[in-house]
Amino acid sequence: MNLLNKLVASSLPFVPKSIVRHFANRYIAGDKFDDAASAVHDINADNMMATFDLLGEDATTDKDAIAAREACKNVLGEISHQHLDSNLSVKLTQLGLKLDRQFCTDNLLDILEVARQVGNFVRIDMEDSTCTDETLEIYRAARKSFDNVGVVIQACLRRSEADVRELVKENANIRLCKGIYAEPEHIAFQGREEVRENFVKLLDLLVENRCYVGIATHDDAVVRAAYRLVQSMQLDAHEYEFQMLLGVRRELRSEIVQRGHRMRIYVPFGEHWYEYSIRRLKENPDIVGNILRSVFTSDHAA
Repeated sequence: MNLLNKLVASSLPFVPKSIVRHFANRYIAGDKFDDAASAVHDINADNMMATFDLLGEDATTDKDAIAAREACKNVLGEISHQHLDSNLSVKLTQLGLKLDRQFCTDNLLDILEVARQVGNFVRIDMEDSTCTDETLEIYRAARKSFDNVGVVIQACLRRSEADVRELVKENANIRLCKGIYAEPEHIAFQGREEVRENFVKLLDLLVENRCYVGIATHDDAVVRAAYRLVQSMQLDAHEYEFQMLLGVRRELRSEIVQRGHRMRIYVPFGEHWYEYSIRRLKENPDIVGNILRSVFTSDHAA
């Protein structure tokens, strides 16, 4: 399957956009906020929470970064206006990280101020390893003025244990995921089992130190390990949550909710869906296999 995944991923730029859209429609809510809001209404009706993700990365001009900032603020306003059970996820490169760090930080703080005014929360997504240090530094700078902000840790990165051990001292709010970016061996674990083991190890550190954690996984083995940790630590249901991507493993997410755990669904949307899809599939060809399985079967692990 790995060879097939790579062949499909490498050919994606030559595949008609309508075909790519067929795959993207399973995990991207649509081009407009209204598309995503409709998806979130349905998610909330199923007793699940959500997080909006306005697609777009690597802003190349101040104008683009400012437009993204204003769009994020508008999303927060609409969440409040429509009484949606959702927060917001942002990427720092979308807000100008690669243009100017202070400009990016100011944009983030502006978003956080709006989120505080409407009683909401913003998650800073983690991007590739070239952004890790600056992302954590900007997160810490934001925490000096705002407590409604969290960050993401990727279990695939070798540095993540050291990062988690520092973050637990700060009682950080962390979304823990495996990580999507293709990284060299000296930076990231390459084996599926290695990443899985590190995920569980990091999760143990987080719950042991009573950090609020978003357990972001579609992996049955990790979910079972999380069940055991939650039970052994006697965590209250509001001390953690599970998180999954839109359109992935619906049966598993329903099972998790039926067991009494909270679930948040990641809802990407926006006009940059095509660029996002091509980039993600090329960066991690294994996703192609996951999408193919989700199209042709009812429920498989990711």
